[in-house]
Amino acid sequence: MSRNAALFALMCLVWGLTWLPVKVGVQHVPPVFLAAARFLIAGVLMLLIAGPRRFAVPSGLHGRVLLTALMLNTGNYALLFWGTAKAPTGLAAIVNFATIPLFTIIAARLVAGEAIGPRKLAAIGLGTVGLGFLFATRAFGAAAGAADPLEIWGLAAIAAGTALYCVGAVLSRPMMNDVPTLTLAGWQTLIGGVGLALVSLALEPVTMAHVRALASWPVLPALAFLVVGGSLIGFTVYMRLVGAWGAFRAGLYAFVSPAIAVGAGVVALGEPFGPSEALGAALMFAAAAVALRR
Repeated sequence: MSRNAALFALMCLVWGLTWLPVKVGVQHVPPVFLAAARFLIAGVLMLLIAGPRRFAVPSGLHGRVLLTALMLNTGNYALLFWGTAKAPTGLAAIVNFATIPLFTIIAARLVAGEAIGPRKLAAIGLGTVGLGFLFATRAFGAAAGAADPLEIWGLAAIAAGTALYCVGAVLSRPMMNDVPTLTLAGWQTLIGGVGLALVSLALEPVTMAHVRALASWPVLPALAFLVVGGSLIGFTVYMRLVGAWGAFRAGLYAFVSPAIAVGAGVVALGEPFGPSEALGAALMFAAAAVALRR
């Protein structure tokens, strides 16, 4: 196995497993509060690693950096962490990863005016059917008393957060020619963390017990994995692979990481994953494959 292939496997594993510490952490602290802690710590570390280049942001881009930070990290992860607290981690990962290519197509059309050809339309249609199937199975399960009624709202929150992320990502593209990658990501992460902290203070019943829980078992190792694995290692490896392989091959994690998340959820948390969920996931992965096709 080549070094890049090993790094790709590591990235898929790390991002596939990040859903477990989120689920563990939100059992002890409010979800948006946990997200705020993750991004505040990760943002500070990224900017420290960036060194003197941490200030290499042209003044004319400050507004866009703020806007994209609020979309990529504040809005996205407030919804994602809240949704993961309500929905099974495997389904949460599928909705998040498999819809990124689809929402990116739509965001690129709305924001940058990029054309949507027949292939992309087919991907959007197929993905919509798969997403609708997943939502329908949870809705029927809730109606029959076999699933928590909040699960469907959790999945909806994750889908909405992913859409925000994709719009923010499209808006970030022009800045990548003028701002070092780690500098841009560091400021977006830190500003997003500040936004998450404000949202948490406004909407969640955060107490000093929750603050102390961040440094206690099991929240501390969960938070450490999210910061070191999910943010620092995952992001660094992804950017290296984009440079070495291109965005297409590096983006294939969208097919591997959800499978890891599903397996981890079934084994570690005993989450259900039956034929109906598998069919909905297959449709969404097929849509992502069409969207990512060269």
